Amino acid sequence: MDRFPKEIRSRIMSRIRSESGIEAIPDRMRGFYLRRHPRGIFGNPDFGNKARRIVLFIDGCFWHGCPRHYREPKTNRGYWLPKIKANRKRDRLVNERLKNSGWKVCRIWECELKV
Repeated sequence: MDRFPKEIRSRIMSRIRSESGIEAIPDRMRGFYLRRHPRGIFGNPDFGNKARRIVLFIDGCFWHGCPRHYREPKTNRGYWLPKIKANRKRDRLVNERLKNSGWKVCRIWECELKV
């Protein structure tokens, strides 16, 4: 059980800024432009190109449960385990919905980026 009410936990979590390797990905990759945090695309991808209908998600090893690096938290498991499970479920939903709409979806684990 989380010791904070839902509203306070939400405010705390919204203030956490990612220190992941997203900044290591150049805006221009393989001859086409990928806009960082494009607006109006379902699932809020990290990068995207609306004209080519391509999106790129960079999933954090902890937040999305990387099969190689994820370690279950030792504290506050009642909060973190359902949260990470929900993240994985949402990832599958986003992938399915985007692919059904004609988008090409690419997901990269944070650990795969060479920073």
